[in-house]
Amino acid sequence: MTGQTRTITYRDAVCAGLRDALQRDERVFLMGEDVGRYGGCFAASKGLLDEFGPERVRDTPLSESTFTGAGIGAALGGLRPIVEIMTVNFSLLALDQIMNNAATYLHMSGGLFNVPLVIRMATGGGKQLAAQHSHSLEGWYAHIPGIKVLCTATLEDARGMLWTALQDPDPVLIFEPSILYAMEGELAEGAGAVDIARAKVHRSGNDLTLITYGSCLYKCLDAAEQLSATGIEAEVIDLRSLRPLDEESFLTSVARTHRALIVDEGWRSGSLSAEISARIMEKAFYELDAPVERICSVEVPMPYAKHMEEAALPQVATIVETARRMCGGG
Repeated sequence: MTGQTRTITYRDAVCAGLRDALQRDERVFLMGEDVGRYGGCFAASKGLLDEFGPERVRDTPLSESTFTGAGIGAALGGLRPIVEIMTVNFSLLALDQIMNNAATYLHMSGGLFNVPLVIRMATGGGKQLAAQHSHSLEGWYAHIPGIKVLCTATLEDARGMLWTALQDPDPVLIFEPSILYAMEGELAEGAGAVDIARAKVHRSGNDLTLITYGSCLYKCLDAAEQLSATGIEAEVIDLRSLRPLDEESFLTSVARTHRALIVDEGWRSGSLSAEISARIMEKAFYELDAPVERICSVEVPMPYAKHMEEAALPQVATIVETARRMCGGG
């Protein structure tokens, strides 16, 4: 990796990761709705059809179950398919293929057949796309054995997680927060594959551990800045992998800070935040100076109106208020 950087958007980082994978391995191909001529629903595959041709960048019919099943078959046949599903809500139309086929094939074949499939999809709210395009259901998928579940919050991960996922012999789901596609930042010129097994500490602190993933990472970092001005130093952890969880990262942090606040854009009931909270209680209970707390989305279908959507999602002010109360600051 060189010391030079370039300004790039999150969507272009995703596209760079796709281009790199297509260049590296002729077995890799991309398939999904509008990934070719249109350049992807979020413009993440723009230009790839002209560069690699229709055999390797394939527009599919509007049938998530069908093209996800085709991806499973291609993976069983020795290829390395990348299946793009526009949004996580639409992935429910392919849930039978993902859960009953991709996730179980290795088990049901007695260990004979792996399914080296990568499925990408947009997740989360904040773009006024209403109730059928805006939910955060990655916590549901993290419940399923037989798959890995990743969420890319940073430019480095958006660029580098794909190639690492393609090396995995089993299915990997990559969730890309739709609100981040237009985000700009600096990415190293030589950026490449990244580790997908470990969480990342984005800010160190000794008073409170903020555990999060996806677009909520930036809300937690903003909150940590505000808290620092009041004398509270929060550690901010990006989980990155939701299945398997790198529990060592947050358990080690909680053992030092003695407080944990989980920020999860999914709904509270039966959420990923509940799983993390349970693990902290099971394995680090005597390290806690206060109960584990959670901030999640309000349990309603995502509203369309901007002010109502903002009210439904975790926000910086709520994180700051909750953290201050946990630390005895108000």
